[in-house]
Amino acid sequence: MPVIEVVRGDITREEVDAIVNAANESLLGGGGVDGAIHRAAGPGLAQAGAALAPCHPGEAVATPAFDLDPPVRHVIHTVGPVWEGGGHGEADVLASCYRRSLQVADEIGARRVAFPAIGTGVYGYPSDQAATIAVTTIRATPTAVEHVRLVAFDDATYRLLAAAASAD
Repeated sequence: MPVIEVVRGDITREEVDAIVNAANESLLGGGGVDGAIHRAAGPGLAQAGAALAPCHPGEAVATPAFDLDPPVRHVIHTVGPVWEGGGHGEADVLASCYRRSLQVADEIGARRVAFPAIGTGVYGYPSDQAATIAVTTIRATPTAVEHVRLVAFDDATYRLLAAAASAD
């Protein structure tokens, strides 16, 4: 089981092997963390993503990190669920995002991975529930990843992720 660390900051500045992108199905970039990663990585990221698209909710694929600073070598793109009230399998899809991202990390040999709070932006997943699913799924997924950094963009998300990570 990887060590889980919760930090507040900019995921594009993390010193890890791979960062996870909360992407849309086109993998062409968008708003929020997706847009920030695309701006930092440069136009090659959208070109590489377009070649792999579509990426369906709950799935994950990897591309090179392009202009992101080393040691980041890869971007793992995953598409979270759009919140529709919780009765449409959203929790299973969100858990799959974390599980599949760790599986892809294993495939590319990444041992240190940074995740954003997947699905909590424009897709509307309730942040408290998403934090619990993130931590629970990471802990339950067999992986060779040694260190996971959960990167919160704001204080509220940081507090929720930290609380989930400290729960037994």
